[in-house]
Amino acid sequence: MLLNVEKLTKYLLEIMSDTKNDIAWNKLFAKYKISEKVLKNDAFEITSTQINEFREARLMTKFDFRSQLPEIFSENKLSILPISRGGYVISDFETFKDFESKDPAPIKIDFPNYLESIKHDNITSESTALNCAFVTGIIEDFVQDEEIKPTVSGRMSSSSFDFNIKTQKSDLNIVVNNSQIEIDGGYEGVNSLSLIEAKNSISKDFLIRQMYYPYKLWNNKITKEIKPIFLTYSNGIFHFREYVFEDPNHYNSLKLKSEKRYVIRDGAINLELIQKIANETQITAELEVPFPQADSFDRVINLCELLNENGSLTREYITVNYDFDVRQTNYYTDAGRYLGLIDKVRQNGEVNYFLTELGKRIFSLSISDRQIEFFKLILSHRVFNRVIKLYFKNSEQPSRNAIVEIMKTSDLYNINSDITFHRRASTISSWINWIVDQIEE
Repeated sequence: MLLNVEKLTKYLLEIMSDTKNDIAWNKLFAKYKISEKVLKNDAFEITSTQINEFREARLMTKFDFRSQLPEIFSENKLSILPISRGGYVISDFETFKDFESKDPAPIKIDFPNYLESIKHDNITSESTALNCAFVTGIIEDFVQDEEIKPTVSGRMSSSSFDFNIKTQKSDLNIVVNNSQIEIDGGYEGVNSLSLIEAKNSISKDFLIRQMYYPYKLWNNKITKEIKPIFLTYSNGIFHFREYVFEDPNHYNSLKLKSEKRYVIRDGAINLELIQKIANETQITAELEVPFPQADSFDRVINLCELLNENGSLTREYITVNYDFDVRQTNYYTDAGRYLGLIDKVRQNGEVNYFLTELGKRIFSLSISDRQIEFFKLILSHRVFNRVIKLYFKNSEQPSRNAIVEIMKTSDLYNINSDITFHRRASTISSWINWIVDQIEE
């Protein structure tokens, strides 16, 4: 019997999502009856030796975002935490926290012009982002303390502590004994010690443990206030969020206390520049590439940044290591391909993505010049060009229906139904808003 298109697509996506971690964890769950034991005993402890039977524990237990959890964990509403050097506990507890954000307007910061050993427009790692934030005074401004100095960082032992964590039924007490922790950056001032978890990838949520375990360690060691801080860096934006654990003994008690975004002063983008680009950019023919279904242009840029840093990444690696499910990996890599920034090749049975020569050239530019190139790439496509001109004409975002009407007369590749037109219209609206948001008042 032939499968219809919808069922075939679902089947193929299920196959694609069956990662090496999924396969290995399915075997572990079957061998040790993990789901049954969690149901019976509230938790199940497993060692790295047991995990290593099927795949290296280091690769099997690193889940920075909720979407990285293997399918069998998600199906059973389970997660995992380290409790010692080689021990882990699995239970139906909530280990992640969704980001809350009001996306405050970026604060402009000057970069010290005498520094040559650090390039603020070519930040490719969390450590460089932290160094840049420190030398520009961003960290001192955000933590609101005096005489800030870098003190603790790197891998260290957690020492011993216990805490409560929320499960599906109630709270569960967890005992940690000399688990390994890592601090990206610790900055001590007169009144506080700020412990910063830094990421150069954009995500919807984060693993609370990455801030909670260091917080527990140092809260028990020194008398100063401990400030758990999360830094996300992408496309020139330093986004700082400070959290507070309202109950130091409860894993899930963190609340967002404050947030600020910073950008290093690099060049002004005004309305006249965008209008000039829209009017003068030559319209390109539509490629036989799926029309973008990727609402966050920031994440398109961030994916390109990661490819620029790593050279090439497989589809599975992107899905497993960044906050994408398999559909989003396809959507966002296709968006990059649509703009000519990303290409792909099949090697050894795996799909590999990499930056094109155009992509490499653009990511060698300064942040402001890079933004201008993004504007040109987007607005070289007739549908985006027409929509932004309508935006400027009416001084407001065109309606979804108005965008769809423009789409239907723009010779788009392989869009045939009203449902698809309306879905893709969301991406057009989001990308146009991203362009407009870059305009400085």
